[in-house]
Amino acid sequence: MQPRDIRLLVLIAILVAFTIWVALPSNPGIRLGSWERDIRIHQGLDLQGGMQVLLEADLADSESLSSDAMEATAKVVESRVNALGLTEPVVQRVGSDRVLVELPGIADPEAAVETLRETALMEWVDVGSQWLEPGTVVRTDVETAGEEPTVDEDTPIYRTVLTGANLRNASVAFDQTGTGLPIITFELDNEGARIFAEHTSANTGQFLAIVLDKQVISCPRITTTIPDGRGQIEGQFTLEEARSIVLQLRYGALPVPLRILDTRAVGPSLGQDSVQKSIRAGAIGLVTVLLFMLLYYRLPGFLADLALIIYALLNLALYKLVPITLTLPGIAGFLLSVGMAVDANILIFERVREELRAGRTLQYAITAGFSRAWAPILDSGISTWITCLILWLFGNSFGASMVKGFALTLAIGVGVNMFTAVIVTRTFVHTAFVLAGEKLRQIKWLLGV
Repeated sequence: MQPRDIRLLVLIAILVAFTIWVALPSNPGIRLGSWERDIRIHQGLDLQGGMQVLLEADLADSESLSSDAMEATAKVVESRVNALGLTEPVVQRVGSDRVLVELPGIADPEAAVETLRETALMEWVDVGSQWLEPGTVVRTDVETAGEEPTVDEDTPIYRTVLTGANLRNASVAFDQTGTGLPIITFELDNEGARIFAEHTSANTGQFLAIVLDKQVISCPRITTTIPDGRGQIEGQFTLEEARSIVLQLRYGALPVPLRILDTRAVGPSLGQDSVQKSIRAGAIGLVTVLLFMLLYYRLPGFLADLALIIYALLNLALYKLVPITLTLPGIAGFLLSVGMAVDANILIFERVREELRAGRTLQYAITAGFSRAWAPILDSGISTWITCLILWLFGNSFGASMVKGFALTLAIGVGVNMFTAVIVTRTFVHTAFVLAGEKLRQIKWLLGV
C-alpha cells in the first residue's frame, strides 16, 4: 500500500471513531474547566412542540413605518428570544410590518409572548423628597412610542435623569444583607455614569425613582455619590419577575410597538409521532439502498455501503456540532442527500465497469473510474448547491423557515457526499485492490461485471 492510502485509512478510522462518539444518544458533551458544550440533536418546532407567534407593527394610521425601524425591532425581538434560553428559536421578518417568532419547547408561552412585545422603557426619575410606593404610575418628561398607562392629569410631571439608552448591562443577583431576595444590578455607559455621578452628588438625601414603563419599581434614597455608574434595584421581585425585567433592560425598547396577530401551539405528541415515523422511513430507505448496492455491485457495493454508513454518521455529527435545528423538511433534505450519495457511487462504479469491459487492468479501471466520474459528481453537487441557495433565499425572504431547513440539510449532505464518495470510497477500493491484487480481475461476479 502507498503511504498516502495508509494515512487516509488512519484519518478515516479516527474520523469514524469521533463521529460515533458524537452520534451517541448518551453523549455527555464537552467539559473544559468552566466551559461547557452540550452535544445533542436540536429539534425544531414541528418535532419538539412549542409555539409560533406572528407579531405585527401596532401603529396609528397617520404614523409611517420605515424598513430600518422594523429591522431594528426584529433584532431586539431576536435578542430577547435568544436570552430566553430556548433551543434554536427562529425570528424573521415577514413582509414589511410583521415578525414571525418560533419558540420550540417553550415552558410558559404567555409570559414569553408578553416579554417579546413589551416596549420596556426604563427611566431614573428625580422625585425630590417624595417617596413613591412601588407600583405607582407616574408621568415623566420622556414620551414613549407605545400607549402609556392611564394616570390622573393632576399628577405632576417628573424629570427623567437617565433612560435605559444609557444602560450597558443588567443582571439578576441576590440580596446579601439577609433578605435573600432577587435584586437587579446595573451598569451604565460612560455618559450615563457621568450624569449619574453629577445627579447623585447634587441630590444626596433625595429620592431617585426607578421607573419601568411609567410604573415605579423601586424608589431608593440617594445616600452618597455614585461615581462609577454601578447600582442596584431592590424590590419585592420574584426570581421570574427579576429575570423578565433584566431581559427587557438588556435588550432595550422596541423601536416599533407590536401586537399579536396570530399564535399557534404545536403539541409535543405531534412531534414525537413525526420523529418516530421519520426515523422509521429513514431506516427503511437506508437499508434498502444498502441492500441494492450490495446485491448489484457486490464487493464495490459493500465498500460503498461502508462509506454510506460513514456518510450518515458524519451528517449526524455535524447536526449536533454546528448545531442544526432538525425539522421534518430538514430530515427530508437529509434523506434526499442519501440518494444523491448513492448516485455518486453508481457513477463511479459504472465508469469502472466500462473500463473493465474494455479490457483494461483493474488498477487502470479503478483510477480512470474515479477520475472520470469526478466531473459529473462535481457538476451535480454545484447544481444542487445553487438550488439550495435559491431555496434558502426564498425561505429567508418569505418567512418559510421549513424551506430553509430543507435547503440547509441538503446542502450539507451534498458536501459530505463529495468527501465520502471521492475520498472514503476511493481509499477503501484502493485498499481492497492492494490486498487482493490483479486476481480480482478474474472474479467478475465479485466486481459486479
